Amino acid sequence: MKRNLIALLLAASVFGIGTAAHAQGVDIGGMTMDDGLSQRVIQVIASVTAITLVPAGMMMVTCFPFMLTVLVVVRSGLGLQQSPPNILLITIALFLTYFVMEPVFLDIWENALKPLNAGQINIELAYERTQGPLRGFITPRIDVEGLYRLAETRGMNTADLTLENAPFSLLVPSFILSELTLAFQVGFVVYLPFLIIDLIVSAILMSMGMMMVPPSVVSLPFKLGFFVVSNGWSLLAEGLVTGYMG
Repeated sequence: MKRNLIALLLAASVFGIGTAAHAQGVDIGGMTMDDGLSQRVIQVIASVTAITLVPAGMMMVTCFPFMLTVLVVVRSGLGLQQSPPNILLITIALFLTYFVMEPVFLDIWENALKPLNAGQINIELAYERTQGPLRGFITPRIDVEGLYRLAETRGMNTADLTLENAPFSLLVPSFILSELTLAFQVGFVVYLPFLIIDLIVSAILMSMGMMMVPPSVVSLPFKLGFFVVSNGWSLLAEGLVTGYMG
């Protein structure tokens, strides 16, 4: 009985509020509640969604996926599961990405975003000017075969397709796949020294009859020492950045 009474009171209050708002004809910015408020809500939702997706989209046309993938492979090669933590690896990858992409970002700001904020150009022209620097950055690193394969999957004619006239929607996924492929290639080279240390330690333990001792536990200090003595972090950061400076 009490539940039914509470439900009736809630329904009556909601109905009363809706009726009062409709009867008063609330005016917001010269628009009625039914039309204006719903339009504003849709605009706010669209703006919040765009703000959320823009950083993720920008990451996909930068060197961030490559940087982060290589760093994660290095951590795996060292045999460390949670050190450095994921947030630290992401931060390192972000700052290395900013170091590489700063000229591109400045070009976009000066030629696209700054004039757009000043009202000198419209959003369509700003979008075109944003594509220019990004195209110049991602095009040299795209695997042409992968580009053609994606174009064929999309049903496009590849006879006259080049990196210069390819649509941006085709360049971006091709660039991401090329970056991931290159990251795995670099990760393979970086992983080899750690694999050799694991094999040597495992062979020594077996020759000593210590088969119950996990080789990964014994090899971890040697891998860490090798990485520190060889100045691994500096060499790794230099190698990651140098590949984009050519």
